Amino acid sequence: MAQLREEEMGSAPIGKLMVQMAIPSIVAQFINLLYNIVDRIYIGHIPGIGVNALTGVGLTLPVITLISAFSALVSNGGAPLASIWLGKGDRKRAQEILGSGTFFLLVCSVLLMIVFYLFQRPFLMAFGASEATIEYAVDYLSVYLVGTIFVELALGLNAFIICQGHSNIAMFSIVIGAAANIVLDPIFIFIFGMGVKGAGWATVISQCLSAAWNVGYLASKRSSLRLERKYIRPNFPVMKRYCALGVSPFIMRSTESLISIVMNHGLMVYGGDLYVGSLTIMQSVMQLFNAPVAGFTQGVQPIISYNFGAGKFDRVRKTYRRMIGFSFGSQFVCTLSCMLFPRVFAGMFTTNAEMIALVGQKMPIFFFGMLFMGLQSGVQPTFMALGQAKTSMFVALLRKVLLLVPLALILPHFWGVMGIYLAEPISDTLSATTAGTVFLLRIKKVLTRETLDKIK
Repeated sequence: MAQLREEEMGSAPIGKLMVQMAIPSIVAQFINLLYNIVDRIYIGHIPGIGVNALTGVGLTLPVITLISAFSALVSNGGAPLASIWLGKGDRKRAQEILGSGTFFLLVCSVLLMIVFYLFQRPFLMAFGASEATIEYAVDYLSVYLVGTIFVELALGLNAFIICQGHSNIAMFSIVIGAAANIVLDPIFIFIFGMGVKGAGWATVISQCLSAAWNVGYLASKRSSLRLERKYIRPNFPVMKRYCALGVSPFIMRSTESLISIVMNHGLMVYGGDLYVGSLTIMQSVMQLFNAPVAGFTQGVQPIISYNFGAGKFDRVRKTYRRMIGFSFGSQFVCTLSCMLFPRVFAGMFTTNAEMIALVGQKMPIFFFGMLFMGLQSGVQPTFMALGQAKTSMFVALLRKVLLLVPLALILPHFWGVMGIYLAEPISDTLSATTAGTVFLLRIKKVLTRETLDKIK
């Protein structure tokens, strides 16, 4: 049955298949956000310390994002390649990718935990922490780092379940963890009186449950792509291939850390703790409304990869056209709602009137470029699904590294704190336009038998 579901990606009607694959993935993305969103909502409402505690936890975001970026090297690099090889009929090559990727995640977990635990205070101060917020940041991060291995396995292996056509099973991994987090957060934070540390422990336990689900399923006979002990080893040729493709999402996520560092530091210098807190809220809302697009593209990517591997280019074209159309439309609508009702969304995270007023003023400006980002959000996963590492990496580098970071550093010299808020919409608009242009110029050349034969 597992193999039959996999083969349906090459034969079932495209529209029906996209719905079947995308809905569980969209649900999973929404639920996955609850790990951090629910933490922030509860923390922001802790009596007496909510604003500073929320700001402190927000300062840990660069570290959390960087940890998840390493999982993206495997999930977003390895899973599309595994799906392509499944489409070609070479299951052994696909299992080598899964096994080597699992080994990579385990090694990264240990190294990341040690480095960030030893240097967490210097890092957090560099990220924009103050005397009023540093202790809350340390309390949360020191606990979160204990569960690094669970985070890597939960995020890194989930895509290998999706690439077989089992997005509903992958969804359960996220549901189990998020449900546990929702239940444990108020118990640990308020009933046990653990505060910020309680939120950290709730997250660790929840990620542990998700990781156990992923490993258990992939190691079972129910999985057509099996996690076997003999393949869990360093296989450097295989690692080179999935890292080359996965470097694009790695850059996207790791540069989110860089952006948070640059923006938090600038907001602290030109504004203060309140402005740093406003960024935490706006980034949280942005993540919430990016979830439908991220879930949809993650669910649909295996359809593109499998059919590309099978040489069914017409099915590939039908799929990516619908994916890009959905990405643009849904992100436009979600972003517009944030721009029209910013105070409503700010009120989800805090009752502080000054903070709500600040977010209400800045969010429409900060979010403007996201109106067009659905184009890039559909284009980049298409290039990744087709194994186009270099093009995907360029699109990823353009938005964050080449545009947003320099703008966030330069514009404040002319417009003060407002320059930091303006950097986001300018970079988003320019990068979305460029991504669409590159796609139109490249896609015909990519969809050829010659390109497919070059993938090893």
